[in-house]
Amino acid sequence: MTHGPLVDPAELPDWLAPLVKTTAEIDHSAFTKYNPKATADVRQAAVLILLGEEHPGSGPDVLLLRRADGLNSHPGQVSFPGGAVDPTDSGVVEAALREAHEEAGVLPESVRPVALLPELFITPSGFMVTSVLGHWEKPGPVAPVDFGETAAVARVPIAFLADPANRFRVRHSSGWLGPAFAVPGMLVWGFTAGLLAGVIRLAGWEQPWDETDVRDLEASWRAVEELPGEESA
Repeated sequence: MTHGPLVDPAELPDWLAPLVKTTAEIDHSAFTKYNPKATADVRQAAVLILLGEEHPGSGPDVLLLRRADGLNSHPGQVSFPGGAVDPTDSGVVEAALREAHEEAGVLPESVRPVALLPELFITPSGFMVTSVLGHWEKPGPVAPVDFGETAAVARVPIAFLADPANRFRVRHSSGWLGPAFAVPGMLVWGFTAGLLAGVIRLAGWEQPWDETDVRDLEASWRAVEELPGEESA
């Protein structure tokens, strides 16, 4: 599947155009150094990286979800809206928009898909994931549609995520080491944090941060739950 802009970057706001333009020039290594070839039984999935401005001139924000604590798969983890591509979907764009509507109430007609990021293979689940960059042209209210699936929905300012005070790395008990972001009530890590870190860097939003700051994953999870002012919708 190809990646790159779906629209002319010149048609987009100044804060979004450089990111969309650069999607034509990158490959999976912008987000991960490990992307094995898909096997015959690989499953296609899509996520929506939905970028908008709550108020004109306020700077971009991104929509994040916190999965319900009672789920069997990845309970409590933070993710973008997304899931498997259904047979009834016309492709990854429709799948990403459908999932955002089903999970957070995002109206598909309010979103302009502007670019596709390179496919990334998720080894544990066997999904080949395409990230759809969306410009939230007409933002509306969002909230968990099913609390059995989604515990919280948040529009998180990119400036908050890029703040060096909210960035560090976490180490899993398995030894895995990766980027993380601390948001009140949400610890962003794993696949989602890797995507966010890449988007922030490619868009030119990154600030110098301490990459030697490595924290225990479980301790970091407990710490964000104690942060004041949860950013949930």
